[in-house]
Amino acid sequence: MQGAAGLLGHRGFRLHLLGCLLSWTGSAVAPLALAFAALAIDGDPTALGAVLAVGVLPQIALLPVGGVIADRHARGRVMVWSNLVCALAEAAAAGLIWSGTVRTWQLALMAGVCGAASAFFTPAAEGNVVQVVPAGQRHTANALLKFGQNVGKMSSPALGGALVGAAGPAWALGWDAITFAVSALLFARIGATPLVTRPGAVVPTAVWLRAGLRAELSQGWHEVWHRRWLAVMVCQAALTGSIWLAGYQILGPVYGMRVLGGAGAWGVVGSAFTGGLVAGAALALVRKPSSAGLLVCVGTGTLALPLAVIAARMPLPVLVAAFLVAGTGLEAAMVVWASLLQEHIPGDRLSRTLSYLTLGQMLPVPVAYLATGPVTLALGLHTTLATAAVLLITAALLPLALPQVRGLTLWPSDEPLSSRSARTVA
Repeated sequence: MQGAAGLLGHRGFRLHLLGCLLSWTGSAVAPLALAFAALAIDGDPTALGAVLAVGVLPQIALLPVGGVIADRHARGRVMVWSNLVCALAEAAAAGLIWSGTVRTWQLALMAGVCGAASAFFTPAAEGNVVQVVPAGQRHTANALLKFGQNVGKMSSPALGGALVGAAGPAWALGWDAITFAVSALLFARIGATPLVTRPGAVVPTAVWLRAGLRAELSQGWHEVWHRRWLAVMVCQAALTGSIWLAGYQILGPVYGMRVLGGAGAWGVVGSAFTGGLVAGAALALVRKPSSAGLLVCVGTGTLALPLAVIAARMPLPVLVAAFLVAGTGLEAAMVVWASLLQEHIPGDRLSRTLSYLTLGQMLPVPVAYLATGPVTLALGLHTTLATAAVLLITAALLPLALPQVRGLTLWPSDEPLSSRSARTVA
């Protein structure tokens, strides 16, 4: 805790943290407001699905480009413009709802604009940590960021529900626009300079767009795949993430309706998982593990526990405990994973590398969503959940067969930078 307090004394990180907290708070409120606004037009769930899909697809398509832009230009500036674009889009959506003339395609367009902006914001924000935080304190910074993000996940849906219920979705989207605008002001005050001078920064933009973009995209791809441990862990995240999301977001609610008695009981389960995420971030804040590769794999593997408990038809208290453990294990693993990447990837290539990692994790998710229904109809709910649990724990632990994964560690804070640089190349 003393380390966390000292870290908050750094002006750049303090502004970064406050800006991200505001941005996350608004973003957590917006989906609920958008859902009720879309359903209010004609009550068609298909229309809502289209709005949500349009919000995700531009992010998937533009993530690699967003990573390159974040590495080429000042990351703080990319964060500012991304938030301003989202603020304008959300304000426009709120205005259309207030006017009573809103159409589904307009909401989809605004969601798409925000999705495209997030493709630039996410890699810039993740990469910006290495510019505003000293090398020995980045693990603590990641834990603080995750802690704040998860607290926002717990509180923002309640705020969004209150705003939508009391004043309508337009006010909730208006709140989202305000948070984006204030976040942009905070990011603009950071004034962080790039870690290194990138040669591509002096090339005229028109020339760079013709030749440099492809080269820098290839360089980001190379950063991932020439490190065997990183490529293996990306594949692990793609498998475990898609299995978990299909189980948690589709099969879990089905189990809640059929067995637990409705959405109320399943809401308790969801709260336990979010509480576990907060606990995991707090645990990472007070303890820096030595065997980082082992913790990431085992922490990810805890996601199989609640799926197995559901498959075994265990009572609600056991299910709540399982989700609490899974949330704690997952978040502790994610904090360590973020710290590993910041230490092993060169700072001037970090954002584009992170964008490829995020893209790899997101690509199989739509396939998992589409396949879950037919597989469940063929095998049954409990058999599907049991199979998912086995596949998830296998995929999570299999990378430990690679010595490079087992040997992953977080460097001590007092290790010389020259030594770190030499080990980064390896």
